[in-house]
Amino acid sequence: MASSSPTRRRFLQATASGCLLPVLGSTDARTSPQQIVYPRHIDTLDNRYDYDWLILRTALEKSSAAFGPFEMRQLGEAMSPPRVAQELTLPQGRINVLARATSPAVEQQFLPIRIPIDKGLLGLRVFLVRATDLPRFAAVRSVPDLRAMRAGQGKDWADVAILRAAGIEVIEGTYERLYSMLMAGRFDFYSRGVDEAPRELQEARTQYPGMALEPSLLLEYPLPRYIFVRRDAEGERLAKRITAGLENMVQDGTLNALFRKHKGPVIERCGLDKRRVLSLRHPGISPETPLNRPELWYRPPAAK
Repeated sequence: MASSSPTRRRFLQATASGCLLPVLGSTDARTSPQQIVYPRHIDTLDNRYDYDWLILRTALEKSSAAFGPFEMRQLGEAMSPPRVAQELTLPQGRINVLARATSPAVEQQFLPIRIPIDKGLLGLRVFLVRATDLPRFAAVRSVPDLRAMRAGQGKDWADVAILRAAGIEVIEGTYERLYSMLMAGRFDFYSRGVDEAPRELQEARTQYPGMALEPSLLLEYPLPRYIFVRRDAEGERLAKRITAGLENMVQDGTLNALFRKHKGPVIERCGLDKRRVLSLRHPGISPETPLNRPELWYRPPAAK
């Protein structure tokens, strides 16, 4: 009988000792990059989501030592927000992560990673108003005063329930029509996030020259913007990784540094330290929201 080759002898020795050798040419799961696909939004201002994906990428990088390599890319097809949510719902959906304001319905549908990536900035609201109404708003000193005004918001936005719970009348409309509805007198103020209003005013100034950013009021309520993943085994694994990365960013100051760099200029532009703060409750907020962790939230100077 011919003698065994060296390769054959090593295989037999390994088998006899109880060790299983990997099949040649196979990929070790521990070194196979984890695939993260995030959505492309259909509106022309898709770059407003760049901060979200920067935070996500940094969290993935921070967790690489413990969870291995990753590949992160944007889906090629542009989608509306409802279509994005539907895609993440599908078991074989082409995206496996999204970033958006939370709500009870969204948290039931998807798995939230409960670290607000914008440090709660979305819950700090300033108003787009008709310039002729600025004196009316300058006289507002309390939430009861604000109840004399009607708010405009997008249909089914999380803010609608918050404002109505505070006794403020809300007129809903599509995102594309809210500016024209404001200027036509359908409502009195369009409540927008601190990092949304200045940019939107600049973009709409030519078409709506009579629109202004109200300079004296700041509406405040807890409205965290989370990263969400699918509620399945893959989503749970991805959630553990992103959570670990975000916690690392909180502890080493990276999240604060990125927040100051990318959100600091607009915070200064809105003059938050000179505004009267009106605080509202968020009746639908989850009891799991980490409100007891002040390091996760930005507080405006006037509210401290």
